[in-house]
Amino acid sequence: MALLSGCMSQADTLFGTDTHPADYPTVRAFRHFGDLLEARSDGRLRLNLFPGGQLGAERDTLEITIFGGLDFNRVNLAPLNSIEPMTLVPALPFLFDDVAHMRRALDGPVGAGILASLAPHGLVGLAFYDSGARSFYNVRKAIQTPDDMRGMKIRVPNSDLYVGMIRALGADATPMDIGEVYQGLVQGLVDGAENNLPSFETGRHFEVARHFSETAHVIGPEVLLMSKRRWDRLTAADQSLVMACAVESVPYMRGLWDAREAKARAALTAAGVQFNAVEREGFRAQMRPVWDAFITRADQKQAVAEIMAMGSGNG
Repeated sequence: MALLSGCMSQADTLFGTDTHPADYPTVRAFRHFGDLLEARSDGRLRLNLFPGGQLGAERDTLEITIFGGLDFNRVNLAPLNSIEPMTLVPALPFLFDDVAHMRRALDGPVGAGILASLAPHGLVGLAFYDSGARSFYNVRKAIQTPDDMRGMKIRVPNSDLYVGMIRALGADATPMDIGEVYQGLVQGLVDGAENNLPSFETGRHFEVARHFSETAHVIGPEVLLMSKRRWDRLTAADQSLVMACAVESVPYMRGLWDAREAKARAALTAAGVQFNAVEREGFRAQMRPVWDAFITRADQKQAVAEIMAMGSGNG
């Protein structure tokens, strides 16, 4: 970080970080954002991106970004939840009907409001990137109703929201690092886990957990951020340019994500994974205590209501 701070004197070089590997859709979209920024500023603004967690975990780099030691950051919603309660809204289980619903909601005024809520915390929310639809998979049987989950030990990230969701479905939540899940499944420490299709494939969890139930229980996005300290040093014209390039990188990212997800599904199908549909309304009906526990403010409740009004069942 000392080396990075020394480089910060170059006003035309902006530094960013992403914990995902170099070929991941968010990283490729982040680079595309940087290419647009450099081209449209005639080389005045250039992005130097550090992918693959080179600068540390998201919680650590987020703090550095807030204090101005990094210019840009791509993070998951989870580390933002403790900073700004509005970021809990798109993380709610069974809030979105599908990916199209999520994109429609977050591309509009609700999404803009959530991004704007980060400004008092030293962050400028630039855009939402996709993180896929997370679903349950396990070693025992197809999950089609909440009753099928009773008594199962399900791995979750270290998140109170995820723990609450699993408990509401009658299962036992087991927080565990993602790198320990494969062995946990093999050794019976957990019966199952939940994640998006590309992570299910690349983590090779499908070799052990053959039942993939398409609950799509969380379709929360990831967020492209800028340090407000650095943002405030830009001219108004450059602020507009940064925002425009970030917004333009979103459809590029989504195309990459959709292609990667389709590739993962094809590979998993060929490997013999058993995909099964579920009745999502039965799961959603059990989420009221979880929503009530985490959505307590009037602005949160208003955002939830607006998102639900945009669902497929409401035209």
